[in-house]
Amino acid sequence: MQPLNFPSYTFRVKNSENRPLIFDEIRKKFIVLTPEEWVRQHVVKFLIQEKKYPISHINVEKQITLNGLKKRYDIVVFKPDGKLDILVECKAPEVTISQNTFDQIAQYNFKLNANYLMVTNGLSHYYCQMDFVAEKYQFMQEIPDFSR
Repeated sequence: MQPLNFPSYTFRVKNSENRPLIFDEIRKKFIVLTPEEWVRQHVVKFLIQEKKYPISHINVEKQITLNGLKKRYDIVVFKPDGKLDILVECKAPEVTISQNTFDQIAQYNFKLNANYLMVTNGLSHYYCQMDFVAEKYQFMQEIPDFSR
């Protein structure tokens, strides 16, 4: 897999039926290793190792319903009180981050109400803080560390 713009992490990988698999420590199982999954697993390691979020506060690939359609978010991080804090949208490295990507995560966030958004393709990372009163997001240099 292609090197990403994250610190170097160690992953458990294996092959099964001629498919590469990577162990997801949040879901506690091996997942097919696609380019998007490679990015998602780097973000999980980044949140745990760099930002110090407890594994128990992170959730990966859960289904939500938006306007009657079933969608899946990539990663969410919860505060200790159980409220949603960070919503992460992961794209494969070859996918350019565009306004459509931000529109997608903003649409998800209308339902989820996260305080912070992260959009990444593994090479470029964008961080935003929500302003719910003005109904917009403001770009930031990084998302906060776990300290709350």
